[in-house]
Amino acid sequence: MAGIKDLRATTPQQPAIGEDDFRTRLRRFTPARIGLGRVGASLPTDALLDFELAHARARDAVHAPFAAEALARGLRDGGFGDPPIVSSQARDRMEYLLRPDLGRRLDPESRERLRNSRRSGTLAIVIADGLSAIAPGRHAIPFLNEWRTGEVPTSEDRGNVTVVVANRARVALGDEIGELLAAEAVVVLIGERPGLSSPDSLGIYLTWAPRAGRTDADRNCISNVRPEGLPYRDAARRLRYLLSAARHLRGSGIALKDDSEAGDERGLASLSGDKKTKIGAKSLK
Repeated sequence: MAGIKDLRATTPQQPAIGEDDFRTRLRRFTPARIGLGRVGASLPTDALLDFELAHARARDAVHAPFAAEALARGLRDGGFGDPPIVSSQARDRMEYLLRPDLGRRLDPESRERLRNSRRSGTLAIVIADGLSAIAPGRHAIPFLNEWRTGEVPTSEDRGNVTVVVANRARVALGDEIGELLAAEAVVVLIGERPGLSSPDSLGIYLTWAPRAGRTDADRNCISNVRPEGLPYRDAARRLRYLLSAARHLRGSGIALKDDSEAGDERGLASLSGDKKTKIGAKSLK
């Protein structure tokens, strides 16, 4: 039509990104969405479709059911005992998402079951669905296999570990579980909030002397455990260090710094001495 310009002929087009382009080379080192290019003012079709697929995977991970029975069978077959399956006070997945507070407390039946299986002095390991039920299903057992191959301090725990599988659980549910089991420490393996490049990240939370009412300041976290993120071996090494250091300090959270990158022996050596121990004890009060 007269007077109407064909904008396709005048809109600047970004040149195709070649293999030698800096952005293309940079994308080899990160899953972040960088250097996607553009078509006019829009994303290229392949980049848009990739984003929509990632968003759908993250959404599906939040609503995915937790295969607790299958996970418990895998743990039994792998030599991790006969883990009880417990549930929070959230009655279904939707209530769990809408009421985080209900995910932090056990339902009465689960509380009674754990009270009857109380084992003094244990390390409690809680495997929970969290906000991505697919994460513990994929990574919990491979991580635990890597963790128990270590020497110190894992050798101290091998015969003294109680594993629990928890439905519709938030991190703080581990505090009540650890308290009921009279555990000196609790380790919670839980699905983290999905991201657009990581729908199946596993988080690991350590709390010394667990009891209901503990806060995030009392915990240490190891995040993004998965083959594409923090590998099982590195995460297991960090957890072994944190457990040993927590025993030394008799505390965790803000009292305990993760110095595992310095090497376990040097990191633990930095904890020695009355001064550091007293500082750690004071900060837990």
